[in-house]
Amino acid sequence: MKNELFNILSNSNREVDNQKLMDYLSGKLAGHDKEEMENWIASSKLMQDAVEGLGKMPDKAKLQGYVDQLNKQLHQHLQDKKLRRERKRLKEYPWIYLTIVLILLICVLGWFIVRQYLHPH
Repeated sequence: MKNELFNILSNSNREVDNQKLMDYLSGKLAGHDKEEMENWIASSKLMQDAVEGLGKMPDKAKLQGYVDQLNKQLHQHLQDKKLRRERKRLKEYPWIYLTIVLILLICVLGWFIVRQYLHPH
């Protein structure tokens, strides 16, 4: 379960350890690690906004709970978006599906007609 708690950046960037990010947000990093984290945050506008927002949380002890909730909501949003995309894909090509069905029907009908003329009973 502990690994699931740090998924917020698991797919977006492998350069920074999620535990290190959580330590930075809670003020536990110092020295080179802190400087490295600040440089990484400065290189990404999205991370700047995320760290700024998470840094304004009044209760740092509940920070992990907020991150967990964000991960859950992000995962649900991505699943919903994927589902909508798949539904849309089916709706994009109705004429192609209709054409395939018609061609198959014509082939089957043609097979029966040819069989009837070649092998009359």
